[in-house]
Amino acid sequence: MTKPIRAVLDTNVFVSAALSKNPSSPTREVIDRWKRGEFALLICIPLAEEIAEKLLDHSIDIDKVSALVETLASLAEWVEIPPEEIEPLLSDPDDNVIVACAVEGGANYLVTYDPHFDSLQGEYCGVKIVKAIPFLEVLRANQ
Repeated sequence: MTKPIRAVLDTNVFVSAALSKNPSSPTREVIDRWKRGEFALLICIPLAEEIAEKLLDHSIDIDKVSALVETLASLAEWVEIPPEEIEPLLSDPDDNVIVACAVEGGANYLVTYDPHFDSLQGEYCGVKIVKAIPFLEVLRANQ
């Protein structure tokens, strides 16, 4: 029995899925697989706030954003991040919160399209940093 997959999805994964016209886009598939319980999604309050804010900035319908927030509230695993655990690793402080959420939550994966994470060279504290397609390959292999 393999250990359950635990992942943090960066804001840009949610934005990409919401904006995609392709129903089988990789980011949509990742979110659908989370909703089906194929992996544990880890989230923290600052990340949830950023997701909602960015979706609204991209003119995503407020009802869809509200529905996502409700789904996060009920299905995601919430991580408390002590302020002293947020390391200044990356240039964007919001990105440092995402890394801390992954580390504190015991994630296996952090899924992002943000090039700021490239400086971590694909892994940090045992958390693999990947884009959606490599993450989907892991999920598909785990079925």
